[in-house]
Amino acid sequence: MNARSSFLAVLAALLLGAAVACGGSPAPTTPFALVPAFPGLPELENVVGLVEAPEHGLFLIVLQEGLVLAVPRDGPWNAPRPVHDQRWSTGIHIHPTEAGLLAVAIDPEFARNGYVYAYYTYSPGPDAHTARLVRFGTTGSGETFAFDDASELLILEVAPIGGGHNGGSLLFGPDGMLYLGIGDVGIGGPQSRGSLPGTVVRIDVRGATADAPYAIPPDNPFRDREDARPEIWAYGLRNPWRMSFDRETGLLWAGDVGEGLREEINIVRAGENYGWGRVEGSLCRSPKENCDRAGLVPPVHEYAHGDDCAGIIGGYVYRGEAIPALRGWYVFTDYCDSRIRAIPAEGFAEAPTPWVLWDGGPDAVVSFMEDAEGELYVISQEGARIYRLIENPAADRTPDPSR
Repeated sequence: MNARSSFLAVLAALLLGAAVACGGSPAPTTPFALVPAFPGLPELENVVGLVEAPEHGLFLIVLQEGLVLAVPRDGPWNAPRPVHDQRWSTGIHIHPTEAGLLAVAIDPEFARNGYVYAYYTYSPGPDAHTARLVRFGTTGSGETFAFDDASELLILEVAPIGGGHNGGSLLFGPDGMLYLGIGDVGIGGPQSRGSLPGTVVRIDVRGATADAPYAIPPDNPFRDREDARPEIWAYGLRNPWRMSFDRETGLLWAGDVGEGLREEINIVRAGENYGWGRVEGSLCRSPKENCDRAGLVPPVHEYAHGDDCAGIIGGYVYRGEAIPALRGWYVFTDYCDSRIRAIPAEGFAEAPTPWVLWDGGPDAVVSFMEDAEGELYVISQEGARIYRLIENPAADRTPDPSR
């Protein structure tokens, strides 16, 4: 049995035990299950992301405090190795729940140029707070792979006035451009295209230098507008914490964290305004009634913000091979909810009822990750564990949103 087959066998063998460990029971009505992705991985603190580096056979585990750890794709996973440490510069103390090292992305030409990008908060002083998008070179390969910390190149800096709502989704699109979701940094009022908070930024970082860290793509919607920042792709978002591209359609999906009324899922398109803080989801916010909705794009799905649903965690449209029944469904969850849910990515009604894929914990899920094969991983800060979504062989997996 090769290492990959052994890995899958471990996942299947751990199915029932993992369900119990996650706080649920292996009920046959649960169509899917979460199992430990890396058996033997030590308990870590404040994991916020997982990135695959297939050229090196590695997964990179991103810790909010400013560490990046590497584990071999096919194990063993019991000794994660530090490959980057910026704890000295990451301003996590300003707003501990929403600051720190928030995302890492690998360049589409990584096999050629070795570049990785990071988005993090930085505190040059006790009360100062900025967010930075930077690029690092890398050295070595496989067991010697590491970030070249001395190569850090500042691409973009955002100076918010508050500590929270920093956004944190960083990813490359199928067009080769770099997309960054930036929150409203606590401003709360109507967002404009004249500044970067509350937007999705799209820039070209190919050939970046200190003097010219990025270029504005010629098809950016506000490139030639004097009343807008040319980097902006879309705006009117509160806190697009996690976004993803559908690898089949190329659409950009975003989970936008609400304030007190709605959590929402948006398909983010060029030049669109999603309405925060004039509206929150489909509801008026300012004013609370009869607000002007002209030019605003409603979410494709929303649900009430409450004690059990208080922070949507955007995921992916599943396009893998291991779970055929799930193909074409957008998978998401909520930081305060133990359920993994999904809505159809196309052909759905105006208010689709989510399909509950898993209802056995853990809570405090902060991110999803899609590997090279399109399979999904779930990152939780409850015990700082990383899981993989798989089929429950004992369950009916017919898509039934009434579950």
